[in-house]
Amino acid sequence: MKPKARKPPSKQTSTRGHTVQIDNIEMYYEEYGAGKPLVLLHGFGGCARNWHPFTAKLSERHRLIIVDLRGHGRSTNPENKFTHREAAGDVFLLLEKLGVSHFSAMGMSSGGMTLLHMATSQPKRIDSMVLISATSHFPDQARTIMRRASFGTMPQQVQEMYRECAHRGDEQIRQLIAQFNALSEDYDDMNFTAQILSNIAARTLVVHGDRDRFFPVEIPVSIYRSIPDAALWIIPGGDHVPIYDPKVPFTSTALQFLDGPHSR
Repeated sequence: MKPKARKPPSKQTSTRGHTVQIDNIEMYYEEYGAGKPLVLLHGFGGCARNWHPFTAKLSERHRLIIVDLRGHGRSTNPENKFTHREAAGDVFLLLEKLGVSHFSAMGMSSGGMTLLHMATSQPKRIDSMVLISATSHFPDQARTIMRRASFGTMPQQVQEMYRECAHRGDEQIRQLIAQFNALSEDYDDMNFTAQILSNIAARTLVVHGDRDRFFPVEIPVSIYRSIPDAALWIIPGGDHVPIYDPKVPFTSTALQFLDGPHSR
């Protein structure tokens, strides 16, 4: 089932939004607040606005840099393919343009997977990070979901997110879903062993729902055990990216960890 035809949203960006050239793509990002930089990365099919429910509190203590990953939201992707490794390179290039050398970060799902690439390739640059519903590899159950995914089979709230974030309309949605399907056959992009994860220097909080339909709880537990001095927060009854549940004290818990006594 294809998404219903609609007009693309206005090209007008947030007053806090900016677009810069990163190699062959135009990358959109938003900034809020002041203080130590905190990079926020959304999940697949999403965009910067996925973080808006949390920006008010987070920006009281941090300079937020909220990115639209390549091909998502207002960021372009002429190659029409997506890997978390390339997305990580894009974010590093953006931070270089912004003059940001050290930072903290949070990423949900694909955003967390992008952070794993960043934290293993340039470990000294990330002081602390929060990985939400991320994975070290794609298990069979995730590959099955990714392979079969179509707009019509997605839950309604996910369809709404795609529609809200796809600023280039239905064609962008179709491209993203095709890229999501293609990730089901990629065995190189997400392939982090315990040895590779042991090189991460960032203070890391692993957040995961115990009912995650993509990545069973054994995976975040393995990530937690592999990253030196990591912390683990398993949310009871939580599905994939469970931080929007009002009963989950996500913002306060994340800030307490990021700004903890051992933060640099």
